[in-house]
Amino acid sequence: MSTNTIIPPSPTQEYCCNINLNIYDSQECVRLSTQAALGRHLRITSGIENTAIKIHLCEDDYPGWLSIQDIKFLQPALTKYQPVILDRQEIHKLIPQIIAFTQAAKLENNYYLWGGTVAPNYDCSGLIQAAFKSVGVWLPRDAYQQEAFVQPVEMETIQPGDLIFFGTPQKATHVGLYLGDGTYIHSSGTEIGRNGIGIDILSEQGDTVSQSYYKQLRGAGRVVKSYQPQMK
Repeated sequence: MSTNTIIPPSPTQEYCCNINLNIYDSQECVRLSTQAALGRHLRITSGIENTAIKIHLCEDDYPGWLSIQDIKFLQPALTKYQPVILDRQEIHKLIPQIIAFTQAAKLENNYYLWGGTVAPNYDCSGLIQAAFKSVGVWLPRDAYQQEAFVQPVEMETIQPGDLIFFGTPQKATHVGLYLGDGTYIHSSGTEIGRNGIGIDILSEQGDTVSQSYYKQLRGAGRVVKSYQPQMK
């Protein structure tokens, strides 16, 4: 059976999400990989395999699997996704709104959700991506991708709105948004975290959570452009 028997063909080869959708990391659709918010564009890149189809999210080039039960929530996109191009000065002016988004998200009843990019529950990079997306700036999906995308800055020169990266010497596994005054906001998990959105300090003098992340500090970066999709 082909996907064309379930959804009509799209003149642009892209589809829009009618609701927020879960995207999984395998065709078994067990482990959440990311989420596609209402209005996002995607492409279908495979036929039905067991109970899922492989898809590609247009805005950040992120691949994943969509349950065939959710195909009914797709509609053909009459126009292709067109990214907004913003320069670093324009992005800098939007930083207060980006910070405000994260602070408002913190006030919502939330918990850490691996793969979460849609309110109220986020993972670390999902919160960062959603915050920038709220003002029209797209970032790559995962923390290590975001680290590679931003302009590196020295820790001594970080400014509010910069991204702070944590992890191992080999790879960034966590990201937060710098607020100023040595603090950052992030969504952290349950093992060594706050099980949701919280504010921590970049110092060995903080509580157990702050200390744990500070020991994993890799560096910082500044968003100076919006992500431009590679898959046309």
